[in-house]
Amino acid sequence: MIVITGATGQLGRLVIASLLKKTPAAGIVAAVRNIDKAKDIAALGVHVRYADYTVPATWDEALKGADKLLLISSNEIGQRVGQHHTVIEAAKRAGVKLLAYTSVLHADTSLLGLAAEHKETETIIRASGVPFALLRNGWYTENHTAGVPAALEHGAIYGCAGAGRISSASRADYAEAAATVLTTDGQAGRVHELAGDTAYTLAEFAAELSHQSGRNIGYVNLPESEYKKLLLSAGLPETIAELLADSDTGASQGALFDDSLQLSALIGRPTTPVAAAIAKMV
Repeated sequence: MIVITGATGQLGRLVIASLLKKTPAAGIVAAVRNIDKAKDIAALGVHVRYADYTVPATWDEALKGADKLLLISSNEIGQRVGQHHTVIEAAKRAGVKLLAYTSVLHADTSLLGLAAEHKETETIIRASGVPFALLRNGWYTENHTAGVPAALEHGAIYGCAGAGRISSASRADYAEAAATVLTTDGQAGRVHELAGDTAYTLAEFAAELSHQSGRNIGYVNLPESEYKKLLLSAGLPETIAELLADSDTGASQGALFDDSLQLSALIGRPTTPVAAAIAKMV
């Protein structure tokens, strides 16, 4: 029995889709906070169980009979460590044989502010005694392609990543990696540094967008404080604006670069090229 947390999220749904290609639906459990949002998942034959980070007791039932668990990191920045701890303790009580956790690229040495909660979670996992595998996911290409409509509207991509190279991959690539780890023996103790096969600067991203759209889209590099102000003016919450600006600065210092090709080796195919991701948006 494989349990997936955050199963109705974007990554969770893709993990389940990948798992269904490798294992019967009857052996998959979707742990969710909102059962109604998981009706389509249940229709696939996947078990759906209620589990809420704020109600620790719900996790004992959610993990009943679980052999493996994918703990997809919570999206509640600032609350994640406590929430993850709740699930890890429940996994320990349940006797889970493998806990896979979606961390961040080079979490132990990363310059990114968002890495702190991941690093702390990894420490809790190691101390728990539960056999584990760490999926240190790099940047999602969708983090950039989501901004394509605005870039086409304004004729520019803004950021503070400078000439930093970004080894991103698609969310589906990372989901397939998670499904592979969950269905492959010998994963306990493994740390996977996962990133795209090729890297690009935001200027190169803008150039590819220009090429595909037939429009002149430039990259405008700003100081971190100015980029954060721009994100806030666009309506992003303070925590998200701060995270994105900090991540761009981290990218300028190499925090989003990795050339180990571990992701493509794990999934047995090249990662999704950024050009292909852009093509879906123009």
